[in-house]
Amino acid sequence: MTREEFEGLVAEALDRIPPELTRLMDNVAVFVEDEPPADDPELLGLYEGTPLTERGEWYAGVLPDRITIYRGPTLRMCATKEDVVAETEVTVVHEVAHHFGIDDERLHALGYG
Repeated sequence: MTREEFEGLVAEALDRIPPELTRLMDNVAVFVEDEPPADDPELLGLYEGTPLTERGEWYAGVLPDRITIYRGPTLRMCATKEDVVAETEVTVVHEVAHHFGIDDERLHALGYG
């Protein structure tokens, strides 16, 4: 799958998030990278920033939070295009949920682990 096709899947996954939630997303940017950092080669996605639940009056003038979805590990772990579509959607929802302050334990319980 080309990078452009994978970026399209990420965009589609973002589009499937209910509008009432995406309207609440604040100061966050989503990126696609081919590979994760060398110290975690199987990482599918990464949220970097300050979750909405932890922001206070001090939160102003900061760089956007960053959600990165990694193409390489996703393609390596999936056998079919359908698997890639499903895994990409789970990964995107997982990382967006971190932006809302939902931790890994809760995400695993909800099936987004």
